[in-house]
Amino acid sequence: MPRYEYRCRACGTTFELNRPMAESSAPASCPDGHDDTVKLLSTVAVTGAASSSSAAASARPPSGGGGGGGCCGGGCCG
Repeated sequence: MPRYEYRCRACGTTFELNRPMAESSAPASCPDGHDDTVKLLSTVAVTGAASSSSAAASARPPSGGGGGGGCCGGGCCG
């Protein structure tokens, strides 16, 4: 079940709630009982283990793809 982060505008408390995606936009009360809350945009947490070699391989460009770099693939750096 997704976890959503909220901030109370009345007291400034930041809190999290686990709720179904269908209820992600539903109002949420802060732990102190205030109803004036806003849902925060949160980063996605991905759990799992990746080996260092596979992580490095995914960061490299594919082999045989030509040289260059920068914003235009090296074509403007004559």
